[in-house]
Amino acid sequence: SKVMEQAVIEGYGKGGERTERVVLEHTSANPNGPLHVGHIRNTIIGDTLARCFRKVGYPLEVQYYVNDMGRQIAIVAWGIASQGADIHAGKKGDHLVADVYVEANRQLESDPAHNSEIDKLMQLVESGDPDIISQFKIPVRRCLDGFKVTLAAMNVKHDRFVHESDFIRNGDTAKVLSRISHLPEAKTEDTLSLDLSAYGFEKDYVLRRSDGTSVYAARDIAFHIWKGHNFDRVIDVLGADHKLIGTQLQATLEILGEQVPEIVFFEFVSLPEGSMSTRRGKFISADELIAETERRAMDEVNARRSELSEEERRKIAHSVAISAIRYDIIRTIPEKSTVFDWKEALDFEKQSGPYIQYAHARACSILDKAVSYTPCFEAEGEGETALIKHIALFPKVIEEIVKDLKPYLLAIYARELADIFNSFYHAEPVLKAEGKVRDRRLTLVDATRNTLKEALETLGIDALRAM
Repeated sequence: SKVMEQAVIEGYGKGGERTERVVLEHTSANPNGPLHVGHIRNTIIGDTLARCFRKVGYPLEVQYYVNDMGRQIAIVAWGIASQGADIHAGKKGDHLVADVYVEANRQLESDPAHNSEIDKLMQLVESGDPDIISQFKIPVRRCLDGFKVTLAAMNVKHDRFVHESDFIRNGDTAKVLSRISHLPEAKTEDTLSLDLSAYGFEKDYVLRRSDGTSVYAARDIAFHIWKGHNFDRVIDVLGADHKLIGTQLQATLEILGEQVPEIVFFEFVSLPEGSMSTRRGKFISADELIAETERRAMDEVNARRSELSEEERRKIAHSVAISAIRYDIIRTIPEKSTVFDWKEALDFEKQSGPYIQYAHARACSILDKAVSYTPCFEAEGEGETALIKHIALFPKVIEEIVKDLKPYLLAIYARELADIFNSFYHAEPVLKAEGKVRDRRLTLVDATRNTLKEALETLGIDALRAM
């Protein structure tokens, strides 16, 4: 069959080149402490979508929007000065910044009078004071360096980091506030706000404070106008706690006649042990989650592959851990909150990332043992037909994900393919079959191997040849 001929070729499922330019923004966590378990659902949804867009052939840019001038960053800058903190000390930059931030919040709670100093810093940074700008820039850069290490460990990379402050410096925020002030929905008493009651919002949408400084939302509108002018499709991944500001942003852009972004909202991930909060320092960082998942994966790998060198076992354990985390998080629809369960996520026997990796490794092992065969692109009988039918769906699934922004469909698809392959393998002799039947089944195993590899890579998971 034609499907089998295509399915054995590297890159199966790839679409032709598209012209529509897509920008996808994800993660964009505030640089005031390490990424935590809640942030990485954003990361994994965003990165999986990005991989699907690239697979289909869209020119894509993945962006991280850096909030480098908000109140939280002002607190960090103030904290570094008041604590005399060494922001370049030994540990990861994002963890150092968190220490400063947590301590600064403690100081502010015990003496709220210091809050006026934070307000002053925010006015100075917006007015372009060079000393204050660099006081903000240094911790932001240290934090982002730490983020990049965490993201790389999860196979995630951004093409561009766009800084919020750019939209103050280049005058875009002032321009958009001026445009908004002339709208019939604008209210200009001591603040500038928009009446969005026509869109079902009871409260006015405040864009400029009475002291003349712009709020985060104003810079966000400027950022989205810039994106809309440079890209044909604008996609944001945002936590459910951003639903109000996200929908207000969409309404405002619509009033302005600008391109309205598509937003994927997601509910939160928690660990069985309770909640996460950066403010008081009680959070589980993504780094801790990865380290703990690797430790548990290593136990499993040690039990299964004790003959391998320590280095090889570590490599497999890292891949298995990232697979467990990424798969467990992406398989749930974004609108549902989810609890990350180590036992399930690392279960080699059922609905997990490692289970799908294991099916791929099994296919590789069968082909290695076969040594040679003559490719035969046919399928006969129920088991073979079920497998080839599912393989044929792969390109359609990717297309659907890109159209409807539903990355969890790929997780379901890959698990079903692993299930069907395992049933086939247990029911039909492959290596012990003879002649044309052997050739046919080995060709089918190769088509499955390649489709699993493409699906795993699109999920951001390593397709291991051996586990």
